[in-house]
Amino acid sequence: MIEQRKFYINGSWVDPIAGSDCEVIDPSIEEPVAVISLGGQADTDAAVAAAKAALPAWRALPVDERIGYVRRILEVYTERQHDMAKAVSLEMGAPIDFSLAEQVDSGDWHIRGFLEAVKNFEWEHRLNDKPGTRIIKDPIGVVGMITPWNWPMNQVTLKTIPAMMAGCTMVLKPSEIAPLSSLLFAEIVDAAGVPPGVFNLVNGDGLGVGTQLSVHPDVDMVSFTGSTRAGIAISKAAADTLKRVSLELGGKGANIVFADADAEAVHRGARQCFENTGQSCNSPTRMLVERSRYEQAVEQATEVARDTRVASASESGGHIGPLVSEAQFNKVQALIQTGIDEGARLVAGGIGRPDGLNRGYFVRPTVFADVTPDMTIMREEIFGPVLSIMPFDAPDEALEIANDTVYGLTNYVQSSDPETLKRFARDLHSGMVQMNGKSRGQGAPFGGVGQSGNGREGGVWGIEEFVEIKSVGGWPD
Repeated sequence: MIEQRKFYINGSWVDPIAGSDCEVIDPSIEEPVAVISLGGQADTDAAVAAAKAALPAWRALPVDERIGYVRRILEVYTERQHDMAKAVSLEMGAPIDFSLAEQVDSGDWHIRGFLEAVKNFEWEHRLNDKPGTRIIKDPIGVVGMITPWNWPMNQVTLKTIPAMMAGCTMVLKPSEIAPLSSLLFAEIVDAAGVPPGVFNLVNGDGLGVGTQLSVHPDVDMVSFTGSTRAGIAISKAAADTLKRVSLELGGKGANIVFADADAEAVHRGARQCFENTGQSCNSPTRMLVERSRYEQAVEQATEVARDTRVASASESGGHIGPLVSEAQFNKVQALIQTGIDEGARLVAGGIGRPDGLNRGYFVRPTVFADVTPDMTIMREEIFGPVLSIMPFDAPDEALEIANDTVYGLTNYVQSSDPETLKRFARDLHSGMVQMNGKSRGQGAPFGGVGQSGNGREGGVWGIEEFVEIKSVGGWPD
C-alpha cells in the first residue's frame, strides 16, 4: 500500500491539519493500492496563504526567469516519464503503453507548446501602434486549479504551466480518484527549484477543498476541468467573490461521415470513440453517416468494437483498460441498458464485462445503430466506449442533428469535398472541429461553447486565460 498523506505547501511536504484518509482504487482489480489525505478548510487556507504570500515576488520576476523554471520542469518531467506512466496507469486504468505514449506525452507536448507560444506573447504593447496608450497584461493572481481523473497530466500542465509563465501562483486540487500523478508532478516542480509558494497541492474532494477554493476570498480565479454539473456548482459558489471562472466541461461530439469520405473514416472514428476507454470529453460518440454508406458503416464500426481488446492496465499492448471507478462502471452499464430499452439496435457489446474478465471495472466496447436524436444515448455524455450511429439524407439534416445538443466541444467531419469541409467547419456550433482525421496543431486553443464550458487552454490563448488586461493612457513613449 502506497502512503502519500502529505500535501505540498510553500515548498515543503507537510502533514494535513484537518485531513481524513481516502483510498485510491486500482480499477483493474477493484482493490486499494494507495491512501492519501483529503484536506480540510485549514489545509486549503494554508495553501492559499502560501500562494498569496509568494505572489508579489513571483509576478515581479522577469518573465524569462519564470520561463527558465518551466524549462527545468520539462527536463525533470522527461526524466520521470516512466514513473509518471506507472502512476497514471495505476490510478485511473490507462494501459501502461498508452499511459506512456499518450497520457504522459500529452503533458510533455503541452509544456513544449507553451514554451513555443510564449516566444511571441506580447506582455506589453501599444494600442494600434498609437503613441501614448499602452496595453499591459498582468497576472490575475492566485489561481485555484481543479483537475479531473481522465487525462491527469494533460490537464495539470494545461493549467499550471501558463499560469506560472503569466506570473500567477496557484493551489492545485487534483481528482481524489487519481491523485498519484499530481503528487508526482509536485515532486517534479520541487526538483525544478520553483520558489516556495508558487505551486501548492492539497488533495480533497469537490464538496470539500474544491468548494473551499471556489469561495475563498484570496483566490482570484478558479480553473476547472470536469463535469458540466460540477462546473455549474463551481460557478455558483464563485459568484459571491466575483472571481474569474474558466471551465472545460463535457461533450457529445458528432462525427459526420459523408459518402465521399475516405475508406478509413468509420474505422478511425470508432477507434477514437473507444480510446482511453471512452473517457474523453472530446470523443466522437455520435456518428452521423450519409445513408448510402450507412449499412457499411455499421458493419465497420461493429468490426472495430469486436476487434478492440479489453485487458488489465498493467499489461503491455494496444488494448483498452477499465473504467476509472465503480460509480463510472455503474453509470455506463445503466446507459447501455437505457439504449436497449429505448429501442436502439445493439450491434456490438452490451451490458456486462467482456468474456474472461470477472473483476475490474471493464466494459464491452459497444455500438448502437438506428439511434434517433431524442434517445438518451444520443443526448447524454456517457464517458465510456459506447458509439451511437444514425443515418442522414442531406447536409442540412446532418448539421441540424449535430448542433442539437447542449454541448459544444469538438465535432468531426469526414469528406473529400473541400467546400463541404469549409461549410461545416464554419456552421458547426462548437469550440473545435476536426476534419478527415487531422488533429489540431500544437498551440491551438482547446475549449467549447454552451455546456462544454467557457475557457480556452493551450497556446497563447492558454496564457491569456491567466492575465488581466490593463489599459494605460499617457504612456511616455
